[in-house]
Amino acid sequence: MSYFNIDSVKDRTYDAIVIGSGISGGWAAKELCDKGLRTLVLERGRDVKHVTDYPTTMMNPWEFEHAGQIPKALKDANPIASRCYAFNEDAAHFFVKDAEHPYVQEKPFDWIRGYQVGGKSLMWARGTQRWSQYDFEGPARDGFAVEWPISYADIAPWYSHVERFIGVAGNKDGLAQLPDGEFLPPHEQSCVEKHFTDQMATHYKGARPIIIGRCAHLTQPKEIHLKQGRGQCQNRNLCQRGCPFGGYFSSNSSTLPWAAKTGKMTLRPDSVVHSILVDGKKNKATGVRVIDANTKQETEYFAKIIFVNAACLNSNLILLNSKSSRFPNGLGNDNGLLGKYMAFHNFRTTISAEYEGLLDKTTDGIRPNGSYIPRFRNVFKQETDFLRGYAAGFSGSRITSNDTAGIGEELKAGLFNRKYGNWRVGSHMMGETIPKEESFVALDSELKDAWGIPQLRVSVGYDDNDEKMIRDFHEQMSEMLTLAGFTNIQTHDKPDKAPGLDIHEMGGVRMGKDPKTSLLNKWNQFHTCKNVFVTDGACMTSTSTQNPSLTFMAITARAANHAVSELKKGNL
Repeated sequence: MSYFNIDSVKDRTYDAIVIGSGISGGWAAKELCDKGLRTLVLERGRDVKHVTDYPTTMMNPWEFEHAGQIPKALKDANPIASRCYAFNEDAAHFFVKDAEHPYVQEKPFDWIRGYQVGGKSLMWARGTQRWSQYDFEGPARDGFAVEWPISYADIAPWYSHVERFIGVAGNKDGLAQLPDGEFLPPHEQSCVEKHFTDQMATHYKGARPIIIGRCAHLTQPKEIHLKQGRGQCQNRNLCQRGCPFGGYFSSNSSTLPWAAKTGKMTLRPDSVVHSILVDGKKNKATGVRVIDANTKQETEYFAKIIFVNAACLNSNLILLNSKSSRFPNGLGNDNGLLGKYMAFHNFRTTISAEYEGLLDKTTDGIRPNGSYIPRFRNVFKQETDFLRGYAAGFSGSRITSNDTAGIGEELKAGLFNRKYGNWRVGSHMMGETIPKEESFVALDSELKDAWGIPQLRVSVGYDDNDEKMIRDFHEQMSEMLTLAGFTNIQTHDKPDKAPGLDIHEMGGVRMGKDPKTSLLNKWNQFHTCKNVFVTDGACMTSTSTQNPSLTFMAITARAANHAVSELKKGNL
């Protein structure tokens, strides 16, 4: 990856600029470079090289000063970041610290960020499910929000393109609501998960399937993965540290090195994007204004096409801050909708239970994946008093205990004598929230960050539809667990758990068919500024119930290939 000093307009001019190096930015870089475009990738955070910059990846538990825990002082200083499940001693260095990058919460919102090369692709949970046509039809069917400008048929070949490259483990399940993909061998369900799967098949006649999760892990690498320099997943389940084997997909191990090998990519870390430059007479973007993260020096870079992949909220921020005589309210914002219709996934509630059977079995080893319950509510038609639906995770393990009485040899013997109790299972809901105009982000009129850029105001919260969905999840899952013979069923809701910890924020720059009600067309181009593409979570018209990263990658690959085609035709 090349870095060099630039002091002339010619040397600061590229064919394409990609803002952000995370999951979607890495894919934009790969596709554009593969097609021969000289591409500048801008990352606001520090450089992180694959393997070299994973300082904790091979550490043993006893090598951590605080036994893997976050010290109280660090936790107190980071009340937002520390609420994330992966913000521990082994991975805290990959997370944005609260005080360093403030924002304004009009409503409570936990904004979890990873400012470094690779972004959050280093810490993501790796769930990779396709959307179905029913997901793309959702807004049109229930009349809430605007219609998607693309269908499953449009995106399906790009799902395949991405899956073959990143490696996705999963089963061919034959589900209409969760299309099959290009899969590597799946992980195995535990015996208690299989029991639940079989019971649901019996009681609901296939209407509520339980499957092993689909995840971006190389269970059996193919030639394309070996060419990337990646190896087989070791099932360490230490993924948030960065994987030295390349066993799971990240920009650092896959797309960015691939783009670099073409000789067409220039990567510039520590480059905070201030705004996109616009030629109002031509209705085109001309480049990007960048502030050096360390020196605060301002530099402008130029290109024929620009991909905005800074992650949803930051992409909204950059576009809102890209004001010009042509776009006084932010780039492409003629209709005043930029930053509005935000949505997320509702992870607020869980359910747990015990199972008294299968006591002759337990789990062996570590599996970086769990079982998955695809959406079964309002899939094919509206059938509840709430819109859309929810998916859920499901996994279980044996309750264990050790005798900690005594000292010396007696204590040691007690610790080695592990006692097993019942199976304990848990399920978390991943609910689709509805994009609404009152759910928005905007620039603060007074507060600035350390680089002189307006801070982001976030006003996103739960609504009555979310509350109804939570109640339904409790009712339906309680019924399902009861039918399967589980006991001690307990629901757990945390009304004070703010949106954001799902880390699946979407919207603000939504796709659509009508320039009056959307900002991007079916190719992710601004309706009013065709050489700017937005392909991260900001572009999403609705959220579905699936983990979104696979869809971000597929949409990015599709848009990048269209951009190259249009550029060659002279249309950009």
